[in-house]
Amino acid sequence: MKQWRSYRSHRTHLRYRTPTPRELRQKCPAHDLLDYLDGVPEGHTIHRAAREHGKLLAGSVIRVSSPQGRFTDAGRVDGSVLESVEAYGKHLFYHWATGDIGHVHLGLFGKFRVTFGPEQIAPKGAVRMRLAGESDIGIVTVDLSGPTDCSVDAPPVRDKILARLGPDPLRRDADPQKMIDRVRRSDRGIGDLLMDQSVIAGVGNVYRAEALFVQGLHPLRPGSQCAPSELQELWDTVQKMLRKGVKDGRIVTVDRAELGIARSKHIPREDATYAYKRDQCLRCGREISRIEIANRTCYYCPTDQPR
Repeated sequence: MKQWRSYRSHRTHLRYRTPTPRELRQKCPAHDLLDYLDGVPEGHTIHRAAREHGKLLAGSVIRVSSPQGRFTDAGRVDGSVLESVEAYGKHLFYHWATGDIGHVHLGLFGKFRVTFGPEQIAPKGAVRMRLAGESDIGIVTVDLSGPTDCSVDAPPVRDKILARLGPDPLRRDADPQKMIDRVRRSDRGIGDLLMDQSVIAGVGNVYRAEALFVQGLHPLRPGSQCAPSELQELWDTVQKMLRKGVKDGRIVTVDRAELGIARSKHIPREDATYAYKRDQCLRCGREISRIEIANRTCYYCPTDQPR
């Protein structure tokens, strides 16, 4: 009989009950604990979910249901083949052989729970959407609860969503110049612009604080006063951080070499960021300042990020 193991993180948005690590590595190498410092999914979370859901379900006939009853579109794709799963910023798109496209936006409270086993388990809580398919490690079930949006639509709906989003640094088709141009045309603070999904897609509160810190940019500095070279470097930093988040399954923005942390040593959550939710700056030791931007608390160091 399988020995089931449960992985959870504080206020996590993706929860997993999985079989042995060896089986998971064979089927889905990136599958492990996901850790979200802010309790709200950022772009790396969504891309990691797309990668994992695709590896587990794509190419198979999927049973789609709504145990809660609120996902009335389930019948449109129930029993269809899931062709692929796509991520763009904080949006997930499920491409079905019917030509329909499912859309999921987790928002503040959405979460996935993935289970494996010889049979489906009973839904836990208010499950909006359930995807279930067979694999070589048993029946795979993906349960979605509490999303801002969960729907199945024709392709033009996806196109409209993407049209209102800025470039996503995790996508190969991303054009950083679009972000640079939009920032340069605005007098809003760079800390506000980074959280605007029409400017750059996928950045949340943690990556905003950390990317601005690494680049030495004050969050209230107007976008129009940022040089193109500075914005290109900011893009590169965000992209690097997000890619690392996808790889590691958690947010770690500190430089091990700078802090003298051995590669073999685990970096605890409280030491994983330079400025975000810290009392003192990890680099200079000065007290971290906090300001409200776009209805979220933004953290910065007055020394390393002068105005």
